[in-house]
Amino acid sequence: MRLSTRSRYGARMVLDMALYGNAGLVRLSDLAVRLDVSVKYLEKLVRELQKAGYVYSKRGPTGGHGLARDVAEISVGEVVRLLEGDHALTMCAQEDQICKHVDDCIMRKVWTDASEAMFAALDAVTFADLVREAKDKHFSCDFSLKKL
Repeated sequence: MRLSTRSRYGARMVLDMALYGNAGLVRLSDLAVRLDVSVKYLEKLVRELQKAGYVYSKRGPTGGHGLARDVAEISVGEVVRLLEGDHALTMCAQEDQICKHVDDCIMRKVWTDASEAMFAALDAVTFADLVREAKDKHFSCDFSLKKL
């Protein structure tokens, strides 16, 4: 499965807010510069993250966006599921009725196990883990692996 830009940038947005939000709310214009993506695109993502209770917003000159939950409680898997959907690697691993060979297909179990393993790996990583790693290695959040 290839993750879409929605889930990749959504995860990067949450990580950026976790890294830079301690100094106050994060402005989308600043996020856009650090993530090298348009403000318009980030506006769409922040609305979805806000509806799901991950992000809150404050309007006005001192406004911006911040995390509504503790970073230790948010896994990468949660954000990916929100923005990507709970998709399996193949349709047959997700829906029984999609294929006439579902009952006797040996490969279906492989695809199902692989999908479950991928989400288990994503669920095992919280944004607190990523913040610790970024700070330990002094990586910036522009994801080009430049040192801070």
